Amino acid sequence: MSTDATNRAVTDAPHTAADGARHPRALAPGNLILTVVLSVFGAVVGVQLLATLGVTPSTSLIGALAAMTLARVPLVAFRGFRSVHAQNLAQTSISSATFGAANSLFLPIGIPFLFGMDDMIVPMLVGVSVAMLVDAWLLYRMYDTPAFPAKNPWPLGLAAAEAIRAGDEGGRRAKVLGLGLLTGLVGAVFSLPMSAFGVALIGGFGAMAAFGVGLLFTQYADPLFGLDLNAMYLPHGMMIGAGLVALVQVGRTILGARRTNAARARSAGAPDGAEENAEEDAEGGARRLGRSMRLGLGAYLAISVLLAFGTGAATHMSPGMLIGFLVYATVAAFLHELLVGIASMHSGWFPAFAIALITLLLGILIGFPPEALVVLSGFTAATGPAFADMGYDLKTGYLLRGENADPAFELEGRRQQLIAAMIGFGVAIAVVLVSYRMFFDNGQTAPIDAAYVAAIKAGPSVETAKHLALWAVPGAVVQLVGGSKRQLGILLATGLLITTPMAGWMVAAGIAARVLAPRLLGRDVKGDLEVFAGGAIAGDALCSFGNGVFKAAR
Repeated sequence: MSTDATNRAVTDAPHTAADGARHPRALAPGNLILTVVLSVFGAVVGVQLLATLGVTPSTSLIGALAAMTLARVPLVAFRGFRSVHAQNLAQTSISSATFGAANSLFLPIGIPFLFGMDDMIVPMLVGVSVAMLVDAWLLYRMYDTPAFPAKNPWPLGLAAAEAIRAGDEGGRRAKVLGLGLLTGLVGAVFSLPMSAFGVALIGGFGAMAAFGVGLLFTQYADPLFGLDLNAMYLPHGMMIGAGLVALVQVGRTILGARRTNAARARSAGAPDGAEENAEEDAEGGARRLGRSMRLGLGAYLAISVLLAFGTGAATHMSPGMLIGFLVYATVAAFLHELLVGIASMHSGWFPAFAIALITLLLGILIGFPPEALVVLSGFTAATGPAFADMGYDLKTGYLLRGENADPAFELEGRRQQLIAAMIGFGVAIAVVLVSYRMFFDNGQTAPIDAAYVAAIKAGPSVETAKHLALWAVPGAVVQLVGGSKRQLGILLATGLLITTPMAGWMVAAGIAARVLAPRLLGRDVKGDLEVFAGGAIAGDALCSFGNGVFKAAR
């Protein structure tokens, strides 16, 4: 069994292609066997927990720990797993399989089942499977562009990277990570969302402040002010307004890069050295982002056609309405993906269920028939989870590979991660295909599916339209004021959509800690805070995973 990787330790100066090292191959026999086994485990656990508890756990660290454990087996066959890059491939595959099987596949196909449209289940599964694969591929293309910079937090990715590096290096980093891990576990035992605390230690200050305000307002709006935010559709309207402005901001970034290129082409001179390279990298990222968005819209349009005709929903619409539906479904799925990605990049949470409900509510107001709305809700729900999870995994690899210290090695690592992720997604498709009927026969679907079906059956409401339009205005204003880098509107709306108790206070505690720590412990504490934050997030994730498995097994 070979992992196509040598036994090499990772230090603060990671091995790169320039050092003569070759990135482990995802399709090497050893890596392939491990990724398939882990993917089966992750997919089964993800579907089981979503069906029984309504949550999907982060299994990324489970994959890394499995590879670390094999690396310590004193056999030559397992020596290659000592490479942190091989461990990165393992965690990439299992997390892809978990979120892919549960959120991108099992959840969408439960909607037609609950609506009594069993003949739509298999066509829906085919369509959302393609959407999931496109979803992950688009993040691979958009990663490290102006819209999704590699240097942004991507908290769960940072947590996995710190865990892998601590296991490899030991020493002070391992001790700080262990302290964070213990803090996360203890807090989680007492039902405190420690991942919120960890995220606040590493996220952008403005973004975390907006996120915390949203969380706290959601928690206390009803008991203190008697406001039912969901009945007012305040969070949903805010996200609509912020999302539309965010889309415009991304477009402006792409157009700005084109204008810069044109200006430089007309200029007689050009900057030299590092400044020129930095400008070229930024412009290249913007161009790649623009091409990716065009490809994504084209792919989602094709999937919309596939779903509309494959499920038979097209036969319930006039030609004009069908064209309108295809356009709306394409834009809704793509916008859903971008919003979920932005929220997860900054906060570690991706409110995919809630944003999918927003696109469904707008579809209901437009007046699409129930069959089309079932397709719409499943399609939009399928985009976003794989996109966000791929971002986390690529962040882990980015940190382990030295933060683009060797661009060639970095790009090769991303390619291998994409292959590992696609293996995980392929396993997820197979697991859902062979198991969904067992869950449905037992009356088990993702709990959020019932909310989608209830919304479709309730039909359009003028009051709902008024509320969404009203609250879209402040959402748009906050996003506009914050700008594209801080994403204040998206993060505020994300906080408003999340109802996790005490999460707002944990964000506030994290912000206070990051302000006070440098003053009390010195400026050099920043690096330790990042490692500690990774441990706290990892501890919370491991406790949630173990608790979920225990409850599901009871």
